[in-house]
Amino acid sequence: MSISESVSAKPSLYERLGGVYSIATVVDDFINRIMSDPKLNANPLVDEAHHKVPPAGFKYLVTEMLCWAAGGPQRYTGRGMEESHRHLAITAGEWDAFMEDLKATLDKFSVGGQLSGSICLRKAHKHPH
Repeated sequence: MSISESVSAKPSLYERLGGVYSIATVVDDFINRIMSDPKLNANPLVDEAHHKVPPAGFKYLVTEMLCWAAGGPQRYTGRGMEESHRHLAITAGEWDAFMEDLKATLDKFSVGGQLSGSICLRKAHKHPH
């Protein structure tokens, strides 16, 4: 077996995470967690953004984005991360709270070893929109 064959035989991150249904389950927990986090909602701009769109639509776009970022067949159709969050004036403390929520969700589903959180977030941050 050549090196290229062994590399191509390795499942993608998307596949290792269990595909769209598993990713959607994790996203459901994560979005519920951040939308009710008092540390995040103390920022009135974040609180307003959390309640501007129906949670189901928000979860759909995040699932689509993470599937795309993990190498799945989905195409992310939402706005880029900078465009979506620039106006929210997120503080370092709010970012830390967000990352704590992400870690809690990843730990709950035992995916922290497969996905540090930063892999998909880094790629999503570079979304071309």
